[in-house]
Amino acid sequence: MEAVSDENSVIPAISIRETVIFPEEALVFLKYPSSASLFTKDDINCIYLAPNSSQPQLQLSPSSVEFDYDNQHIIRCPLQPRGTILSLSVKHNGNLTPGRVYRWDSLAYETVIDRDNSTVVFVKGLNLRSGRIADSSKFKCLYGLDLTNQKFVLWADVVSVAQEIVRCKTPLSILNSPQRFNDSIKVSVRVVGKKTLNSIARLEKHKFNPKPLAATHKQHEICVCTMLRNQARFLHEWIAYHARIGVQRWFIYDNNSGERYRTRGGVACRDSCEWVGFIDVDEFLHLPSGGNLSLYDVVANRSRPSDVAELRVSCHSFGPSGLKNVPKKGVTVGYTCRLAAPERHKSIVKPEALNSSMINLVHHFHLKSGYRHVNVNRSALVINHYKYQVWEVFKEKFYRRVATYVSDWQQERNVGSKDRAPGLGTKAVEPFDWSTRFCEVKDTGLRDWPILLSISVPRNVVRMSSLKRMDTTFLKIQTVNCAAYDVNSPSELQLYAKR
Repeated sequence: MEAVSDENSVIPAISIRETVIFPEEALVFLKYPSSASLFTKDDINCIYLAPNSSQPQLQLSPSSVEFDYDNQHIIRCPLQPRGTILSLSVKHNGNLTPGRVYRWDSLAYETVIDRDNSTVVFVKGLNLRSGRIADSSKFKCLYGLDLTNQKFVLWADVVSVAQEIVRCKTPLSILNSPQRFNDSIKVSVRVVGKKTLNSIARLEKHKFNPKPLAATHKQHEICVCTMLRNQARFLHEWIAYHARIGVQRWFIYDNNSGERYRTRGGVACRDSCEWVGFIDVDEFLHLPSGGNLSLYDVVANRSRPSDVAELRVSCHSFGPSGLKNVPKKGVTVGYTCRLAAPERHKSIVKPEALNSSMINLVHHFHLKSGYRHVNVNRSALVINHYKYQVWEVFKEKFYRRVATYVSDWQQERNVGSKDRAPGLGTKAVEPFDWSTRFCEVKDTGLRDWPILLSISVPRNVVRMSSLKRMDTTFLKIQTVNCAAYDVNSPSELQLYAKR
């Protein structure tokens, strides 16, 4: 069909490809020709139809309209009332036919051909044990333009399965002749004797070109990767600080934030980074010895001999430090009191040395045979984890479900996890003594570091633009609705105040 946004502008044929239902909203994916003009929120409405009816019972504005690098629009709509069917109405033209509807928690949602010609599939819903490699013989991979038509499905063996990442042996017919396919090839995973996961994972044409093996020397020595949800206000301080100590590129996964980020281009950190640190935006790598050493100097010194491919860095957890309001000069200046003993660790790894299953335990990784990890002495490098901030910030964790294996804090599950605050339970109710908790050691080492004097933090840091979409070959995406970006430098951050 054709849709028009005004009387003089005709848009080539579009259609609803599929809809994914999340707990808080629905994502409608439009198949969108690259030659078409881009839709805006003013061009589209979310409509809710009764079964077997073309007349909307309800019509609402979308919360956002985003453009994806696979030539499709992503429309975010409020969840439909029970008993209705979600579709879209293009203004001045009428309704689009509803697409297939999938749940986010049982879905193959992304796929790519890796450098060894295997297919990596990212999934939700296998419910495998964290940190363990599963029996690959119990799974099969499916390829086809329509996975519901078994006559036209290609089956392939699974090479490895770990957590929510499946690696498949790509059929030669697909590797040798990707140009035969006018549309995209869907990929999914079947549990032998049981179910086949629904899929929105497609091998688009641009995913058929595995990158060559990386050169001996990569473009960037030190990179950092993180995932966030509604934490953009902390990004400027985090990026500006790490830039000063030697981080050269940042890979940022947005897990369904209310803040919208735009994308541009694509890279893979495995091909461009010698080392990648995996930390959160409230975690700051700190060099206690100071001096003229950069982060790369410390990493290089601690990664000898050459079989060392993972550096495990201890984390110090900071508390509110007597504050009741968000520190105006940033977390590195405002929070100066912490627990005495370190909690856990985070890792800086050589991506080339990661096990092909990409299995990880969030805080550390499985490495290829022949590589090992070392624990970094806390006098050389630590992580200041501003974990227990003022209540205004901390309470958001009750409503922010970021990690895959951490339960919703409002549910009575896994209540003893270290990811929760001790004694808080499931209610976001501020304890009377919150501002003085988690304070055993006064630590002003990072606050007093001269490097902080040249870092300014704006009051309103909400939106990033001019960011680059990142290839998913190396890094695991945690949810279906997850955008990935990389930032070359702090100057690429365009900051806006959201009112």
